[in-house]
Parts: sequence; C-alpha cells; structure tokens
Amino acid sequence: MKTYSMKLDEIAKDWLIVDAEDVVLGRLATQVAVFLRGKHKPTFTAHLDMGDNVIVLNAAKVKITGQKVEQKVYLSHTGYMGGQRVTTMKKLMEKHPEDVIMRAVKGMLPKTRLGRKQLTNLRVYAGGEHPHGPQQPKIVEL
Repeated sequence: MKTYSMKLDEIAKDWLIVDAEDVVLGRLATQVAVFLRGKHKPTFTAHLDMGDNVIVLNAAKVKITGQKVEQKVYLSHTGYMGGQRVTTMKKLMEKHPEDVIMRAVKGMLPKTRLGRKQLTNLRVYAGGEHPHGPQQPKIVEL
C-alpha cells in the first residue's frame, strides 16, 4: 500500500482563536506552532503549508513563569559596528506584548521558507478584540 500525499488544491484551512489569558507562554507557543504547521490534522504533509490560520487574543495577559520577565533578553543587530541592541522581556511586554508571542512561536517553527510562510498565518492581538469576524473562527481551548 502506498502512502498518500496531499495535493495543494486539497488543503482546507480553518481559522482558530486561542485565548492567551493566564496560559503559560511556552505551552501556548507549542500549541500554536502545532496548529500553524498542521500537525494536528491526520492528513499532515511535511512539505506543504497545511496549517490553520491562528488568532491569539489577550497577549498582554499571558503568564510568564520564573524570573524570565527580568532576566530574559532579546538581541538584535543593526548591521553596523557596535549595533547590537538588547531589549528585556519586561520592556517588550510593556511596549509590544504581541512580539513576545510571535518570537516564541517563530522559534518553534522550521527555519526555512515554509516556516516563514507558516508564520504569516499567525495574528496576535494584545487585547480581546480582533477584526476577523467574517472568517467565522472557531474557539480552541488550551
């Protein structure tokens, strides 16, 4: 018996809503990464974008355990000499809480063209409102 491989025109994408309020950041990121890759579907095919579109709400209310709020740092570089920039998780949570979840999920996706394409299916909002009502998203409990 041959193994069945999905075709591009057979892929059905859903819209899912995940509420991040009082959910531990790492556990949230792993579940969202699974939904984005499509590994929760029985027809998962590794080389295709099988995943669903995921909306994460209440990013500002995500639970961060331990001392990560004070100790975790995010590094970036401008490309110029001495251009390394350091941002703590505390500052990032105050200014852009969406970026904390985006960076956590990005680290759990493949570092390929496919992984970058799958990350575009993630929408993160700091509050409880989103503009994706016409897509009729389904609520997922974590």
